[in-house]
This record gives sequence, structure tokens and C-alpha cells, in this order.
Amino acid sequence: MRFLKASLLALAACVLVVPCIVQAQTASDMEILRQKLKADKKLVVAQAMQLSDAEAAGFWPVYEAYQADLGKLNTRLGQLIKSYADAFRADTLTNDKAQALAEEVLKIEQAEVDMKRAYLPKLTAVVSPVKAARYLQVETKIRAVLKYDLADGIPLAK
Repeated sequence: MRFLKASLLALAACVLVVPCIVQAQTASDMEILRQKLKADKKLVVAQAMQLSDAEAAGFWPVYEAYQADLGKLNTRLGQLIKSYADAFRADTLTNDKAQALAEEVLKIEQAEVDMKRAYLPKLTAVVSPVKAARYLQVETKIRAVLKYDLADGIPLAK
């Protein structure tokens, strides 16, 4: 458990540094950084899961599919944040725009819950229910760190 906590802190530190680096990076540099974060996350998950070789053979393809679907949600969230930031900077956040943005946030959050629900049987088909729950816990903790960082950098609507 100590390793998981330390790993989550290290991953969070990487995530916190990314916004500072983003401004000075080329597209290829950003892709390298994205791949590094992806590898770091996979290492954190691997350490937390402690899979046997047989479990790993089934787990990692499900993990990769989950990450691909999560990436789609992250893209939606990124577009939403950009839309909010544009309106905030231009001081054009109307009631209608705020309502639409709030509804989209809720849709994204619900989609993430639905995705976890859809992946649970896939996970329990390849690892025990305890390990499936552990993976969802690890994923939830990582997401909490990322969401905290995002929330910290997004000003409240005015």
C-alpha cells in the first residue's frame, strides 16, 4: 500500500508538471510526454494489481480497451474545459452556455460510471472479483488526483 501511495504521488507530480511543460512543447514532444505518462500509469497499476502471468495475459487487453474508452471521455472533457475557458476569458459565459456546460459535465461523469459498470464483467472474467475491485479502486484514485488538479486550475464561473 505504501508503494501505491508513493506511486500515485509520483504520477500526480508528473501530471502537475504537464501543464507547465505543455506551452513549450511541439506536437511530437507532447506525444512523447503522453506516452511517458501512460507508461507510468501502467506501472502504478501493475504494482497495485500483483497479477500472476495467467491473470496478466487476460487483464492487460481489458486494461488497454478501458484506457482507450477512457481516452474518449478525456477528449470530451478536454473539449468541455476548452469551451469553458474560451467563454471565461472572453467574459461571454451566458446562462444558456453555463447550463449546457453543466449538463455536459454530468453526461461525461455518467458515461464514466457506465463505462466502469460495463467493464466490471470483463474484468471479473479475467481476474477475481477482488482484483477487479482493486483495479477500479486504483483507477478511481488516479482519476481523483487528475480531477483535483483540473479543478484546482479552473476558475469558478462568474
